[in-house]
Amino acid sequence: MELNETQKSVVDVLYKTYKSDTVTRSQINDLVKSKKIANPSWLKSDKYKVGRGVYKLPMGDDEVATEIVDTQKSESQAAYVVSSLTDNVVPAKDKDFVTFGNFADVKNVITSKKFYPIFITGLSGNGKTLAVTQACAVAKREMIRVNITIETDEDDLLGGYRLRDGQTVWQNGPVIEAMERGAVLLLDEIDLASNKIMCLQPILEGSGIYVKKINKFVQPKHGFNVIATANTKGQGSDDGKFIGTNVLNEAFLERFPITFEQQYPAAKTEQKIVATKLKSAGKSDDKFATNLVTWADVIRKTFKDGGVDEIISTRRLVHIAEAYAIFKSKMKAIEVCTNRFDDSTKTSFVDLYTKVDSGASAESILADKKAAEEAEILSEEKQDSNDSEEDEDTFEV
Repeated sequence: MELNETQKSVVDVLYKTYKSDTVTRSQINDLVKSKKIANPSWLKSDKYKVGRGVYKLPMGDDEVATEIVDTQKSESQAAYVVSSLTDNVVPAKDKDFVTFGNFADVKNVITSKKFYPIFITGLSGNGKTLAVTQACAVAKREMIRVNITIETDEDDLLGGYRLRDGQTVWQNGPVIEAMERGAVLLLDEIDLASNKIMCLQPILEGSGIYVKKINKFVQPKHGFNVIATANTKGQGSDDGKFIGTNVLNEAFLERFPITFEQQYPAAKTEQKIVATKLKSAGKSDDKFATNLVTWADVIRKTFKDGGVDEIISTRRLVHIAEAYAIFKSKMKAIEVCTNRFDDSTKTSFVDLYTKVDSGASAESILADKKAAEEAEILSEEKQDSNDSEEDEDTFEV
């Protein structure tokens, strides 16, 4: 179909604006909203569709977009560049979210739209990722989350060639997407990464990055920022509590101006979190929420003293609240949510909750535990002394 003058004008504006012979639905809508073009419903048809929400501009052979990649194309090169995201990626607000810890500070940085990388460290399940997500939701900022593993490499982060509809195309990775959209990039579990993550060095400096595979230099749009979360401070886990975490390059860590240490919420705040979740699930029970928090507090203090190898996180308390709403039984909810631990740990945790439920306070439980440990030590010392005396008698005979 030959284009009329109006349609040619639309194609010309789209190409000059985005410097690409493919455009996304959101890009078209942006120009329509700004009244730069009339809504081209004819373009958003199957005839020009080359991917989900992606359309090929109908251009003549003499108008091929040589500005996209200023190199001679070979069969192995992408026919066109496509976005990996076509829709709005502002996180949804969680009606049950309770603010605590570093939330206000994180929100202030995100709201400022300044480039100021943040490193957030803390034990598992204490709300690091949720805080960033909800801060973006409140600030109405787009956020792109990347779950880092030891296998994560440049192709996963910056993008790579993909086969789509029989054609080889370049698809932007999450980092490039976040840069071009001016979004918040969340690097979750960054301490699981290998040295392949070093490709992000120039990006963490606030400058653009040259994507050599498509011969393109990408500059970050205003509002772009990087936030990383980790269970460690990037120095590995000597105690073995977080298997798989790695020692990150010092130069990489130095590019994060600030580090927030996320702690578990205070007892009153955690009670509110659990109580809110119980109420939302239709099982409002403030006493159960209080008991769960007391139970978790005892376990965490014992964990800190080296008495147990596992811990009950805020996230696991929320899981228990949700399980209670499903199974209608408090003890079953606790049991199924502690099944992930070894039998000995699970049994001790369940027994401990029984004590809390019977009315014992955290202080009395810890005091009893300390007394039992001291009695056990005295018993062992006495046994060692008796064994020593028997050895001496045997030697004299």
